[in-house]
Amino acid sequence: MSVTRDLVLEQLKTVLNPLNGKDIVSAGMVKALTVDEGVVRFVLEIDPARAKAMETARAEAETKIKALGATSVSIVMTAHAAAPPPPDLKGGGHGHAHGAAKATGPEKIPGVDRIIAIASGKGGVGKSTVAANLATALAAEGRRVGLLDADVYGPSQHRMLGITGRPASPDGKTILPLRNHGVTLMSLGLMTQEDEAVVWRGPMLMGALQQMLFQVQWGALDILIVDLPPGTGDVQMTLTQKAQVDGAIIVSTPQDIALLDARKGIDMFNKMNTPIIGLIENMSTHICSNCGHIEHIFGHGGVTKEAKKLGAPLLAEIPLHIDIRTTSDGGAPIVVSRSNSEQAEIFRTLARHLIATGQA
Repeated sequence: MSVTRDLVLEQLKTVLNPLNGKDIVSAGMVKALTVDEGVVRFVLEIDPARAKAMETARAEAETKIKALGATSVSIVMTAHAAAPPPPDLKGGGHGHAHGAAKATGPEKIPGVDRIIAIASGKGGVGKSTVAANLATALAAEGRRVGLLDADVYGPSQHRMLGITGRPASPDGKTILPLRNHGVTLMSLGLMTQEDEAVVWRGPMLMGALQQMLFQVQWGALDILIVDLPPGTGDVQMTLTQKAQVDGAIIVSTPQDIALLDARKGIDMFNKMNTPIIGLIENMSTHICSNCGHIEHIFGHGGVTKEAKKLGAPLLAEIPLHIDIRTTSDGGAPIVVSRSNSEQAEIFRTLARHLIATGQA
């Protein structure tokens, strides 16, 4: 049985903090969990005054993970200061940290040089996987990268980047993001339970998005990537109306139905005066992991034709490959965990192109 992130988390939920009896996962003590080919790594955040008492929990966690078949387990205990609870994104109204600011147009996010939106016309085309790999690829090229998971109904970036725990708020207003693989992340998935549905109306969504944009301490970033929900709705409109978005990248499969929806997304950004940086054809080809045979499950070249029709660049053609899926599910995107692979090089090439053209 292969060791997966879910299996590791289930085992860690049986490890109790000897000081309060709570399991270390629900207590938010497990940070930066990654699982890659049997190698398990994570950080255990503890009260430095109780380090000796927590050593038993660390040893128990290591034993239980090794029992799953892990070839290597690395658990680093780090000290943290007790943090106030995170802010309630549901009740914060629609303002942001600028308080009395009454700007009517898009604003710059303090410290953030550029914002790129990653969008798709429909779900299931791999937009979030592309966003996670592009973010880590840009970080690998030396850029200071932030990733905002604005896919509020299906946040997944915290899983893809192997980030657990909840963001802290020192003053009840400012939000401290979390970080892994060189990427600073804020996601609604860090603020809700794993199986909890987000049942919010438009105004609540817009308020939460503005808080994640302007109340998060992003620090100095060269680029903030925003992973949008699929389609054309409140979140997309709020982003382009409230923040200065420098461009959008549209992700689609070659399938005709996906392209039909992608055109609607492109039209929306045109109406919001947001430049289209280019298109990405995801799941362009399927490569058999056994024999290497290439086949075009969703057709081929559809996004290329659409890009030519629009006069927009085709930025990349990304294959449907099992390693891209498994590494993202494991919390370490392929750019991080298999950086020398052909698939990782596609994202690295894209990152270098965006940097060279001044887009990132």
